Amino acid sequence: MADLAFYLQLVNNLETAVLILDKSLSVQYLNASAEALLQVSGRRCVGEHISQVFVDEGDQAAFIESLSSGNPYTKREAELLLPIAQKITVDYSVNYFVLDGKPNTLIEIHPRDRLLRISREEELISNQAATQSLVRGMAHEIKNPLGGIRGSAQLLERMLENKELKEFTDIIIDEVDRLKNLVDRMLGPNKLPEREPTNIHEVLERVHSLITVEANGQLTLRRDYDPSIPELPADKEQLIQVVLNIVRNAMQAMLSNPEQAQPATIILRTRSVRQFTIGHTRHRLVLHISIIDNGPGIPEHIRESLFYPMISGRADGTGLGLSIAQSIVSQHQGIIECESSQGRTEFSIYLPLDS
Repeated sequence: MADLAFYLQLVNNLETAVLILDKSLSVQYLNASAEALLQVSGRRCVGEHISQVFVDEGDQAAFIESLSSGNPYTKREAELLLPIAQKITVDYSVNYFVLDGKPNTLIEIHPRDRLLRISREEELISNQAATQSLVRGMAHEIKNPLGGIRGSAQLLERMLENKELKEFTDIIIDEVDRLKNLVDRMLGPNKLPEREPTNIHEVLERVHSLITVEANGQLTLRRDYDPSIPELPADKEQLIQVVLNIVRNAMQAMLSNPEQAQPATIILRTRSVRQFTIGHTRHRLVLHISIIDNGPGIPEHIRESLFYPMISGRADGTGLGLSIAQSIVSQHQGIIECESSQGRTEFSIYLPLDS
């Protein structure tokens, strides 16, 4: 006969989200998939009333009535509102059992949008790889003639007797160097990540300090960290660049928005997610970094191409920050996603903790 530890391990490896409630509808247990789906910590949720974990936006009263009455209940395509103000579409069922003479409620939740998310991620990763291949090919074709132009300008400069004409060769050399730097930035990091055990909160605190100085009191930065997250194998400086690019974009969008009604605010949040799929790989444990702002949102016409080079929502933007960030995260076997609407934009960075 298998012991309790075996059954707990079995349930924790299910893709189905499982919650167990007592007769007062307080959470007694939730498995790893439930933590990941509902974006909550199991330690924090135990003892909480189920209404503090999620709300059925369709009919919460009917849901609570079913839990209280003890009648089995099933609902398809329910929209659940999570404590972080995010909505998810699921199928769920409610059943009842007695253990040691005590009534318990079992809730099983099957995410409907999980497969859509995985498909979207696979497409994003494929597009990112194709874009990088295209950019590298273009960079090679551009940099070769640039080198020739620069060398020719230098030779011409040595041959000119009129000192005033050297001003024009200097302009040629400076513009060639500027174009070369632009191409190098489009290519992203020119070295592989130097991975070492990294505390993600040290990364976020560094970004917090830099942005606090840049914002000069015009922006509120809030922290919402999970201190139990273990170190991850990563290049600390590259991760700082990733988070800084995203946070700086959010800050600039809000501070330059004349219609910003609420005080500009950015939330830096960390959570760990179990049994999470990135591309074709399912990871036992993944770090989820959320960067949330209350700015104007990303224009709809660029949301699908947001991570491509030279795509920017600002007139003075280069469109390289997010492309570079996605490239760095991809080298760490992770992915960046974005959901945006008027008044709320969230960038989600997922990085494996088990690699």
